[in-house]
Amino acid sequence: MAKRLTLYIGIALVLGIIVGSIVNATASPDTIESLVKYLGLVTFAFLRLIKMIIAPLVFGTLVAGISHMGDTAALGRVGLRSMLWFIGASLVSLSLGLILVNLFQPGVGIGLELPPASADAGVTQTAFDAKKFVGDIIPMSIVDAMATNTILQIVVFSVFFGVAMTAIGEKAAPLQKGIDALVDVMLVLTGYVMRFAPFAVFAAVCAVVSEEGLSILVDYARFIGTFYLGLAILWALLLGAGFLVTGPRILQLPRYIKEPLLVAFSTASSEAAFPRTLDALDRFGVPRRIGSFVLPLGYSFNLDGSMMYMTFATIFIAQAYGIDLTLGQEILMLLTLMLTSKGMAAVPRASLVVISATLAMFGIPEAGLLLILGVDHFLDMGRTATNVVGNTVASVVIAKWEGGLDNPQAPELDPPHAPSSSLGTAHPAPREGEPGGVS
Repeated sequence: MAKRLTLYIGIALVLGIIVGSIVNATASPDTIESLVKYLGLVTFAFLRLIKMIIAPLVFGTLVAGISHMGDTAALGRVGLRSMLWFIGASLVSLSLGLILVNLFQPGVGIGLELPPASADAGVTQTAFDAKKFVGDIIPMSIVDAMATNTILQIVVFSVFFGVAMTAIGEKAAPLQKGIDALVDVMLVLTGYVMRFAPFAVFAAVCAVVSEEGLSILVDYARFIGTFYLGLAILWALLLGAGFLVTGPRILQLPRYIKEPLLVAFSTASSEAAFPRTLDALDRFGVPRRIGSFVLPLGYSFNLDGSMMYMTFATIFIAQAYGIDLTLGQEILMLLTLMLTSKGMAAVPRASLVVISATLAMFGIPEAGLLLILGVDHFLDMGRTATNVVGNTVASVVIAKWEGGLDNPQAPELDPPHAPSSSLGTAHPAPREGEPGGVS
């Protein structure tokens, strides 16, 4: 089923482009507006279904993974290694965007009409606030965090919960069985929800192409082309770094994550890709106790595609207005984005919000955002898919550092549909010397 689902998603993506192009060229503006509204309902329904399963899936897999680690020392080690990797990957992503936009200078002489510097881009500027940042990390209520799908807050609560389960030992055995059962149920439920993915992909792509048309890609060809070249280079750098740690096996990873990549690219939603990404890592051989911890954490701190876009788009707007920034200013911008972006995990259209605030800090007209809003969805598709690549590579690397990868399954296998998938029963036993190793 998984192999067919990937094929169906690919077909839906192509059909969405074809039908959207025809509608854009032949239909009246009123008809297009009405069609986009109804197509939006399909995508909306799918994303709601995804949001429905995210909180219990993250909570169940993360708590089960932590409780099977065996000790808090292992948890601290995994967390530290993850954050070090995230910081390094973020610096590489931001630097790559900075280098490429200065090398190709897509904003110089773009030939597009510049909006007035005083125009409102419609994006609320949000400066970095340490108190708000801490509030975004620590949940006031786990019920509220789950209701709003604030992944980072769910991760924090799940870490405390899992550590507490480990601390009381055998007393938590009944709860452990319940958590393992929850994971099994959520994996099956994920399979049900993903069967709706091709319809959502068709609707999302068709709506965007119907409304914007493919002609807009011609006007911004240099900007979009350079950005996607940067994404390709970033993929190569991430996989190359993974190769240095894990060896040739990392080169098989794209085969395993092709379905979540298609979903992420088509819907421009990281949440939509999360359940299948977790399953793909499991099949690739990343122990669930590692993948279920690193992946949710990466969704807040390791958005490599979005990071590259921030420096790239900010300098592009400066170039369009003829504003020259010194090397020192650009380095300061990079470091500023490195900090401010970490506080934007729960903000809708976070990249644009961060860019807006950065433009103001460096005297660049915020109205420059209007230059990229028309093509932002096409760019968001690429950077969302890149975020998936970055987080899967990170999970594989951390797993290798923590004792190695399990034997892989075939990339086309469906997720388990029986209790045998439980973390405590059927997953390969930890290798000798791993925390929590049992016979």
